[in-house]
Parts: sequence; C-alpha cells; structure tokens
Amino acid sequence: MREWWIHVGLICIPLVAVYLHIPPPQLSPALQKWHNAGEVFHFRGREIFYRDSYGALGSSDVVILLHGFPTSSYDWNKIWEPLTQRFHRVIALDFLGFGFSDKPRPHRYSIFEQASVVEALVAHLGLSNQRVNLVSHDYGDTVALELLYRSDQNRSGHLNFNSLCLSNGGTVQSLLKDSSFLAPLLTRLTNYMIFHKGIGDVFGPYTQPTDTEFWDMWTGIRYNDGNLVMDSILQYINQRLKHRDRWVGALTSTFVPLHMIYGPLDPVNPHPQFIRLYQQLVQRSTVTILDEHISHYPQLEDPTGFLNAYFNFIHSF
Repeated sequence: MREWWIHVGLICIPLVAVYLHIPPPQLSPALQKWHNAGEVFHFRGREIFYRDSYGALGSSDVVILLHGFPTSSYDWNKIWEPLTQRFHRVIALDFLGFGFSDKPRPHRYSIFEQASVVEALVAHLGLSNQRVNLVSHDYGDTVALELLYRSDQNRSGHLNFNSLCLSNGGTVQSLLKDSSFLAPLLTRLTNYMIFHKGIGDVFGPYTQPTDTEFWDMWTGIRYNDGNLVMDSILQYINQRLKHRDRWVGALTSTFVPLHMIYGPLDPVNPHPQFIRLYQQLVQRSTVTILDEHISHYPQLEDPTGFLNAYFNFIHSF
C-alpha cells in the first residue's frame, strides 16, 4: 500500500509543478483594445495602467472610476462611451496588483497605498486643483473613503471632491483571507473553473457574464501573475475592520454630495439589511436601488440603469 501512495505522489508532484507554470491566457481583441487605449505612469518605481479619455465639449467635468476586487478598470467598459458624452474627461486606473498594472510580490498591499496611487495619478494628469467626481465599486469603495477622509482632513496632495458615488462593496473571500497558512497555495491553485464559479455567484441569474466576459476577467487577473498576489491584496478586509471608524466617520461627516447605486440581489451585501444600515449611518446620501435581479456588479449587469441613476445624481446638485 505504501508503494502505491509513493507512485501517486511521484506522478502528482510534477503535474502540479507544470500546472503552477501554465502561461497566462492571451488577451481577447476587446481586452487588447482596452490595453492599447491606455497608458502607464510610475508610482514609487511601479507601473500603473490607466485610461484617460477626453469627451464632451463645453464641459470641464472630470470623473474618475475606481474598480473592485479581483477585477480591473475593464469593469467600466460598458459605461465608458456614455460617460465620455457627459464628461470632459473620463479616467480609470488599475490599482497596484490588478489588471495591467504591476503586481509586485512579496508586497504589503494596502488601501492607504492605493489611495496614494490615485492621488499620484491625479497629480500626474495635472488635475490637482480640479474638482473631480469619483465613482467606485467594491474594493474601490474603500479606497474612495480613504480619499474622502484625506480630503476632509485637508491632507497634503488630497483630491478636491465634487461628488462621490459608491456602489455594491466588499466581496469577502473568506477562505483566502482567513486561511493565511493556506492562502499562498490556494491562490496558486485557483484555476478558471474555480474563478468562474466564485464570480458567477455574485452576478444575478439573469445577468451572468458571457463566456468571453468571464474569460476577460480571468485574463486580467492572470496578467503579470496576478493570481499570486490575491492573498496579499485580500488583507484589505482586515484593514476595513481596523479602520472602520476612520472610513465610516468620513462618510457620516462629509459635506460632499454622496450617492449609492445598489444591486439588491447582492449576496455580499444582502437586501434590505445592507441598504437600511447604510441609510441609517449616512443620512445625507441619496440611494438608487436597481431592479431586483441586479446583483454585485451593477455597472456590468445593468449599465443603462447604472448610468441613469448616476446622471440623475450628477444633475441633482
């Protein structure tokens, strides 16, 4: 019996070794087009990918889009063109460790660093004195709250907010976060099927991504071996708990116009408990609840509804 297990081990070890070195998938034409339309700037020696599109004539308004975990700026692709028809400039970036940006390892990823990345991008684009509108989703919501805190505290280099629109936030990948001993191995063994299941669970049953869209998300993660840094990035969940008072305090005390666009089928932020708590805590914020079949990725599941809600908010002040 012992010899049988030895043989199985001898076969499995090289197979696992080969699996861990499977090259990342090729970019689809749509993802390649997104990449080609972008640029990079350097933040503390790291390359950060961003897109900056000039749009509406006669407008000076700027909107900056902050994506969620574990995806990238490509999450905004379905609303990009309509935004350029309303705003003078539409800007999005891939946070450090995401999408087409550098993914250093080992590295202590933090919400504070990502906020500094956004501030550095704004300075790089010559917009430090420009009032900007932020739209955020998931992980990007927490980065936006740190930026809001710095702005309200008048910190050096802070953004000048014109408005902030949040959307469904905070995917909790509990297995990867809580099992710190197993996390590096689990992230290396994550494959497309596991990813497909996990992401599919936070989309509504009638708003699932197409096979091509699933594959584009996975490709963005695998680019620059991003699957190997997910366990480090996920430590932001601990940061949210530790700094809850700082970020909730920024939300409850700010005078910046606030809005929340919410997909109510979200298993991460269940309806109606989540939105009730949000409205109790952030009484100055307005809220749009989208159709009942919309879940955690409202900008992808219902781009028209998302845009209508956002434009109504922008035109309200």
